[in-house]
Amino acid sequence: MVNFTQILILLLCLVPTQILCLSSCHFPAIFNFGDSNSDTGGLSAAFGQAPYPHGETFFHAPAGRFSDGRLIIDFIAEGLDLPYLSAFLDSIGSNFSHGANFATAGSTIRPQNTTMAQSGYSPISLDVQGVQFSDFHSRSQIIRQKGNIFGQLLPKEEDFSQALYAFDIGQNDLTAGYKLNMSTEQVKAYVPDLLSQLSNVIKKIYTKGGRSFWIHNTGPVGCLPYVMDRFLVTAAQIDKYGCANPFNEVSKYFNLLLKKTVVQLRKELPLAAITYVDVYLVKYSLIGHAKKLGFENPFLACCGHGGKYNYNRFIKCGSKKVVNGKDIVIAQSCKDPSVRVSWDGTHFTEAANKWIFDQIVDGSFSDPPIPLSLACNRVNH
Repeated sequence: MVNFTQILILLLCLVPTQILCLSSCHFPAIFNFGDSNSDTGGLSAAFGQAPYPHGETFFHAPAGRFSDGRLIIDFIAEGLDLPYLSAFLDSIGSNFSHGANFATAGSTIRPQNTTMAQSGYSPISLDVQGVQFSDFHSRSQIIRQKGNIFGQLLPKEEDFSQALYAFDIGQNDLTAGYKLNMSTEQVKAYVPDLLSQLSNVIKKIYTKGGRSFWIHNTGPVGCLPYVMDRFLVTAAQIDKYGCANPFNEVSKYFNLLLKKTVVQLRKELPLAAITYVDVYLVKYSLIGHAKKLGFENPFLACCGHGGKYNYNRFIKCGSKKVVNGKDIVIAQSCKDPSVRVSWDGTHFTEAANKWIFDQIVDGSFSDPPIPLSLACNRVNH
């Protein structure tokens, strides 16, 4: 008969000794960089609010997020006992004393050669987000030194070195190539350049004092309803879970090189603690086992209009048309978003985001395998 003490000793033996000795972190702020997976209001501030029913589940009104409720970055903030991040671009009622969010929906790592009207990609690419952070870093301290009321809404100087720097970007760069009719091999060919640009932004943040980095890899693009709808996936390309294999192969290639990039960054930035988080595997598992986990068809969008996946790129979530002189929402949400994985064919529901966060928060899918609360610690590899 094995007792509790023996089980505990066995479990401890499976954990690297150095991880047991780590001290918990106090992150006074979060600075986030990314796309719609972590945009808490940037694109809405610049180009108009994402319409209702976005935000209906948690905020009960549009809240700048392309979801019915909270995103993974919101759960990260909750997990660190911090307020939700205000978007850097949002000038209305924003409090940046606990960090800022530079992410905007549609953002890419490298600038696109098309306008937002042409392609749907945000002009606020990662290099622009990096410039915005640099400007925020310097100007926030000038304003704090003036001692006026605005200074209270900005981080302290020491907060920048103690903050968590979160990244979730790259997904849109992969689909951008396909929208230009590139082959899978052509898309793969520019991945090294993407990661070089991502690396440069991280290095610049490091020179500004950033030390703790939490980097998500990219999710399984081939499991997104909008990708399967847009790019005419053949039956031979569908894998055992119903996802489009060629697109997922590109995601996995990006992630392989991203992990190598992180390894190189650890060598070049010796004072940095860099955590690589495998959200690809978590999201793929969620989609593959959705029904076992209490969800319905993972490819059926909750908020949409028609088609195989309840997705129509010309009639997106919240779209209206005029009927008898009144605006009628024709792309409405489903009865119960909590049992759907896909919110609008492109983004996840709050319930899915919460499930994903619950898997990654303890470090089970991280390299090094440390929880969010210990992500300020450098661990030898």
